[in-house]
Amino acid sequence: MEYNSFFETALERLRDERRYRVFADLERIAGRYPHAVWHSPKGERNIVMWCSNDYLGMGQHPKVVGAMVETATRVGTGAGGTRNIAGNNHSLIQLEHELADLHGKEAALVFTSGYVSNQTGIATIAKLIPNCLILSDALNHNSMIEGIRQSGIEYKVFRHNDAAHLEELLKANPNRPTLIVCESLYSMDGDVAPLEKFCDLAEKYGAMTYVDEVHAVGMYGPRGGGIAERDGVMHRVDILEGTLAKAFGCLGGYIAGSAKMVDAVRSYAPGFIFTTALPPAICSAATAAIKHLKSSRWERERHQDRAARVKAILTAAGLPVIASDTHIVPVFVGDPERCKQACDILLEEFNIYIQPINYPTVPKGTERLRITPSPYHDDGLIDALADALVQVWDRLGLPLQAKAAAAE
Repeated sequence: MEYNSFFETALERLRDERRYRVFADLERIAGRYPHAVWHSPKGERNIVMWCSNDYLGMGQHPKVVGAMVETATRVGTGAGGTRNIAGNNHSLIQLEHELADLHGKEAALVFTSGYVSNQTGIATIAKLIPNCLILSDALNHNSMIEGIRQSGIEYKVFRHNDAAHLEELLKANPNRPTLIVCESLYSMDGDVAPLEKFCDLAEKYGAMTYVDEVHAVGMYGPRGGGIAERDGVMHRVDILEGTLAKAFGCLGGYIAGSAKMVDAVRSYAPGFIFTTALPPAICSAATAAIKHLKSSRWERERHQDRAARVKAILTAAGLPVIASDTHIVPVFVGDPERCKQACDILLEEFNIYIQPINYPTVPKGTERLRITPSPYHDDGLIDALADALVQVWDRLGLPLQAKAAAAE
């Protein structure tokens, strides 16, 4: 039997649907972010990155790099195994204390990625609550959906950011343990959940809240605690989930909440128990990033300034920027093939790297470029981006501003 034929058939399906993904071979340069080297088929080229989730450039910050190097030099590279077998490395304990403090919670638990923290965290929490019902926002991330699916628990989906629909579902299931699951900031449209309304409903109907702050931690709030901190409801959210791989510039995910909840997940979650812990050097680097962003507001303020300027310049150029109040700058395309073509032209002719966002990440017909400015994108880079996009839009006959509203 020719097993490879099955894989080739699956790949051909993706190509036919214009969903086959090609990843550029990139090498970032510490101290020169957002500049990077593209190892292209024709050799090395200097390019500018416009879609990194290292939102604040903390992956190159001297404090973060220094903490990683110092710890690796002192204790070595690996964690030595699972925490169940090799014990807790001290850097990991320090990181969890820092995260609990960031969110004003009793405890925090670190996982190997934000995906795993959602996938195994939601599944474990829901399984430990008898007769639990999960109410999930319609646009929740795949990691949350997988966590819900793997829990095997009954769930219902409420319309995106729709507090009225959420209340209908709560009313229809009275006196039942319920877990409300949502994100604080949705990364494809850049819109924000009405967390205060959700918390009001949770308290009214006796539900528990689980909020994914992956795209908001480090970015919002006086100390970078996320949208919940910014909106004054962090103390009302039962479980906060976040990542160390975006604004904090490192690797890993976590949940924060009550000490008993964290201890229960630590004791039952297979995605925690049976995988190797984060290495000490990564933990130290993440701790350094969190500590810095708790006290430094420059990165957040500069970042918001850059995002606002990108939106203003692209909008003034007639490009279909999908409106948002956050740092995400989506530019509507609406066609998967031309979305990929636009990105190829930007990289090959203008030395600008933006990855196309196609189905299933976004619904068919809403394909887009997702631009994420950093504090280090200066006015010259922003103007060059706008000029390049205008030329690409003209060449490919892409829609202008009137189409942006259709994607909102």
